Amino acid sequence: MVQSVESSLNPAEMQVGGLIRRARAAQKAIESYDQGRVDVMVAAVSWAILEPRRNRLLADLAVQDSGIGNADDKFAKNFRKTLGLMRDLAHAKSVGVLRHDAEQGITEIARPVGVVAAITPSTNPGATPMNKILNALKCRNSIIVAPSPKGASTCQKLLEFVHAQLDRVGAPRDLVQMLPLPISKEATRALMAQADLIVATGSQANIRAAYSSGTPAFGVGAGNVAVIIDEYADTLNAAAQIQRSKTFDNATSCSSENGVVIVESVYSQALAALQSVGGVLLTDSDRLRLREFMFPAGRLSSAATAQSASTIAARAELETPGAREAKFLMVLETDAGPDHLFSGEKLSPVLAVWRVADFEAAISRVASIYRYQGAGHSVGLHTAASGEMMELRAQRLAQDLPVARVILNQAHAIATGGSFDNGLPFSLSMGCGTWGRNSFSDNMNYRHYMNITRIARRIPEVVPSVEELLAPYFDVYGK
Repeated sequence: MVQSVESSLNPAEMQVGGLIRRARAAQKAIESYDQGRVDVMVAAVSWAILEPRRNRLLADLAVQDSGIGNADDKFAKNFRKTLGLMRDLAHAKSVGVLRHDAEQGITEIARPVGVVAAITPSTNPGATPMNKILNALKCRNSIIVAPSPKGASTCQKLLEFVHAQLDRVGAPRDLVQMLPLPISKEATRALMAQADLIVATGSQANIRAAYSSGTPAFGVGAGNVAVIIDEYADTLNAAAQIQRSKTFDNATSCSSENGVVIVESVYSQALAALQSVGGVLLTDSDRLRLREFMFPAGRLSSAATAQSASTIAARAELETPGAREAKFLMVLETDAGPDHLFSGEKLSPVLAVWRVADFEAAISRVASIYRYQGAGHSVGLHTAASGEMMELRAQRLAQDLPVARVILNQAHAIATGGSFDNGLPFSLSMGCGTWGRNSFSDNMNYRHYMNITRIARRIPEVVPSVEELLAPYFDVYGK
């Protein structure tokens, strides 16, 4: 007797299968929505977290349950990231005809992808799920969230608010679901296998699992951002931007600066500026103490992750004057790689500092850092050079380093994921291209959540000659 497919499934697969069936039914129910109805639904769902009292509850719950980050900063992040995304989505076309090119005879039509599996981290248990939910709904998909266990209670409360908002506009609750508690690896794997698309943010283990699931996936790369302070920089402004970014939400963001590379001619000035905004440079003995605390057995400890600088200083028993009142801690580095653990991602308000001879040496140092960790993500440049020189240096970084983004004179963690004063899409998921073992190099946005069907019409035939196409070769080398 042939065993049925369902009876061969394990309990996690069967449980997830039920969620998937409900999600497919809900998705079919909204597939006929026009753009106006979709946009009202998306606006309603955004209010689930934009409403201040709900936002405050979610921000407090996130810190309470995960033990990481800062509630006030999470409140600001939940609001700003969602508001920015809604700005991006406000006039975006995601239903019907996206583009019509009469000359080429091509019409592009937006189509849903179906059921989205969203893998989300404990670092942003409210903002990241909401970002993925809104993008998915904008393209008429359903979505099932697999939160980190530490962020599951926040996600659960968020979905209560989301469901109440879906009720208000008459949309199915099953459009937005999450894996049942307790979150298990088995259920997450089953979800990734059964969904139509995976959008994964979090640990590299989760990203690798998404890519190897057999389901189309967008995953993000590891962060380890380095920023350069060049000889033209306004060092006080650079220090203020770095401090703002490095301390925001206790550096939970993958876009937070992990190292600063300072050109020799402004090194003393820049270091003094960093100290003036709350940075404390550790003594050699405290540097060793901090390394032992943060990297026992050579791996980053959760005891330091997304804690305040003062908490880290107390736990590591640091003795450098001012360390226990610091906004962020600084350690000197001379190289990069596994023998220089501070050259990697630290997910905490700890900043590695390199001193280099000039801009050329700065590029070489950043390249060495990214050979170790963080390739594909982004690099920052603080400079007050003339417009032409600034542009040349930005272009140089963009062409020579393995990065998807070059951030000029901005607080990196605020700017990289989109800001109201730059043109990047608002996102909490940064594609890092093939450098970071990713399939995309954009800020993940709504266009990653849709299929596009193209109508191709006959147009007048134009067949070029071989001579015409190969002229650049023939002109130099002959036939």
